[in-house]
Amino acid sequence: MKLEHIQIQSNNILETAAFYKDTLELPIIEKTSQTVTIKAGDSILKFIENPDFNSIYHFAFNIPENKLEEAINWCKNKIDLLIIEDQRIIANFETWNANAVYFYDNNGNLLEFIARHDLDNLQIKEFSSKSILCISEIGIVDENPMELGEQLIEDHDLAFFSKNFNSENFAAIGDDEGLLIIVKPYRNWYPTQTPSKRNKTDIGLENNGIKIELNF
Repeated sequence: MKLEHIQIQSNNILETAAFYKDTLELPIIEKTSQTVTIKAGDSILKFIENPDFNSIYHFAFNIPENKLEEAINWCKNKIDLLIIEDQRIIANFETWNANAVYFYDNNGNLLEFIARHDLDNLQIKEFSSKSILCISEIGIVDENPMELGEQLIEDHDLAFFSKNFNSENFAAIGDDEGLLIIVKPYRNWYPTQTPSKRNKTDIGLENNGIKIELNF
């Protein structure tokens, strides 16, 4: 499953454009007074300005499975990586066979670089913004994660993520290339103490050659 495009909100388009262009060094493919559209590898990330918006999103970028340490070095003097615990910045997801680091964008959104070791995406060249492969996760907040997951599976021929222990608090739809992370409201976004809240989110994905548009 591939997350082809994500549309979310920002209360400051100018600052958002500057962060993604100057800090993450991602190309801006379109900018208006109220929107900015950014290319992140094979995915498109679009922000719509809402001056009253005061919440956050969580989303992740896949990076080459062998480049996490280089990504950490690349982040130095750019962004502060979040401490998981005991001064450790790398999260280890054993059942997912993945490692990740977390950071905030200018909006306070919780972003993640994740290296998924079961993907055949090893890269030889030095890590750069061009090593950001795609948006691999987007967080969706719903009162009934399992119920929503089952509805998405029925409506769009999707599947629960086989590596995840899906529950009434946390469910994942998709695979290593793309995941919808569905959580209950006010469940803290790992590894922070920031509670999740339901926000308007538009998603375009491709699954087994079929394009699907989802609106939350």
